[in-house]
This record gives sequence, structure tokens and C-alpha cells, in this order.
Amino acid sequence: MIKPVVQDDAFLADVKRATANDFVVHLWWLGQSGFLVKYGNRYLLIDPYLSDSLTKKYAATDKPHVRMSERVINPARLDFVDVVTSSHNHTDHLDAETLIPLLKANRAMRIVTPAANCEFAAGRLGIDPATILAADEGKTINVAGFLITGIIAAHPQVERDEQGRSKYLGYVIQAGFCTIYHSGDTLWNDAILEQVKRFKIGIVLLPINGDRRERRVAGNLNGPEAARLAKAAGARVVIPCHYDMFEFNTASPHSFIAQCENLQQRYKVLRPGESISVGCNNAV
Repeated sequence: MIKPVVQDDAFLADVKRATANDFVVHLWWLGQSGFLVKYGNRYLLIDPYLSDSLTKKYAATDKPHVRMSERVINPARLDFVDVVTSSHNHTDHLDAETLIPLLKANRAMRIVTPAANCEFAAGRLGIDPATILAADEGKTINVAGFLITGIIAAHPQVERDEQGRSKYLGYVIQAGFCTIYHSGDTLWNDAILEQVKRFKIGIVLLPINGDRRERRVAGNLNGPEAARLAKAAGARVVIPCHYDMFEFNTASPHSFIAQCENLQQRYKVLRPGESISVGCNNAV
């Protein structure tokens, strides 16, 4: 299995050691689409999947989720988290075995999900729906010093509930001077660019596992598409994600790297547990 760059005690030490002021933002890849963001002494988790729930669920089926990367950290040890975002209801983005231990370790922690999914998320986590912060396309939530704006996502198409609210979202996260765009799971959609271009994006986090019918799961951008979307969005740097977690649903970052270099799009390929820091004016 792929071993994280830093893991368990070493990961926590790395997080605590990172500069705690409002002029530097730090971001760690937790595997799959999960990231930890540190801004001053505030912490935000994006789509964390820190369990083996899917491996256990599908172990005796014709679609086994064989894990490729070791877990970076036990979620119960992350007792300093202020807010968690979930982009949609799929388990690797809304995982009870990750989020329930986080809620127990962080009594004041807030959870952000698409408004269309609040009832579902509350049922999965066993919490009151009223405690969830409801996100939607174009809506901005101010929580723990982070401004979080919902961006449309197509997984595989834009899907709305009876009230017209999107079931799949990406998020633009503004932490002081730094702006991060996490697309969630999505294919290319022109509405994404229309909405994201309103922001000056420093870091964009995009899936690269692609869309292959034989996998029998909703697909995502592939590597070259992710590179093109980052370039079109004007991102200073793009980081790939949603690969190297499950054997049946992964991709090599090689084509992503090649397209970034062809487009002269700055990129950074992180390994699980590895971090990137952003200084003033989104300088990486």
C-alpha cells in the first residue's frame, strides 16, 4: 500500500508545527478528495474519508473497494477542527465512520452540506438537521473565519431536488487572502467556469480519476480535463485528487502532468499526508 508522507503522530506534529497566522494558509491532502486547511488557528476539513467503511461494505461484492493508500490519521485524533464540508452524499465524501468520531472530538464543529442533502446527512450522522449549515449554488456561508460559496457540480449531470437546489456542489473557500476551489466530484460543465471565474482562485483541487462506464460509478474529470479546467479558471496552482484510494477507480497523474506542462499551468502533485503552503497574494 501507499504510505503517507507523514502519518498519525508525525502528521499531527506537522499540522501543529505549521505557521499559525493570518498570512499563511496550509493545506494537506488526506487521500481521495479529502483535505485539511489551516488558517491561523482555525481548521477546515474538505470531504474527509478517513475510514475503511467502503472497503468493508463492498468486500463480498463484484465491486470490491480494495484500498491502495494507508489512512493518514484516525479522525478521532483531529480534536481541533472547526468546520467540515461535504460536497455530496456519496460515502467517500460523507462518511459516518469519519464524521461521527470528528463530531465527538469537536463538540462545536459545524458541518456544511448542500441544502438538498441536509436531511440525508443528518440521518446518516444521527444529528439534528437544523445543526447543519445548508449550502447552495451561489450562497456564501461565513463560519469560523472561512467564507464558503457553493459552486455547481455535475456528477455526472447537474441534479436538483424539487426545490431546485443542487445535490452536488463544489466550494470556493476564502481564508483571508487565499482562495481555494474544491470542485467535489464533477464532469466538465460550463456553469462551473461561469461561477468560479468571479473569484481570484489561488489553489484549485480537482478529481482526475476519469469517467469509465465499466467501473459502474458516476465519473469525474480525467487528468487532461482537470488541467484544462484549472487553466480556464485562472488558477495559480492545481492539485489533483480522487485517485490512488481504490484499485478499481483510480488513474495515473501522468496525463494530468503532461497537459499542465503543455498548457503552462502550474501544478503540484501531493502524496497522502503531504502539504502545500500559500503566502500573501496567493504566492505558493
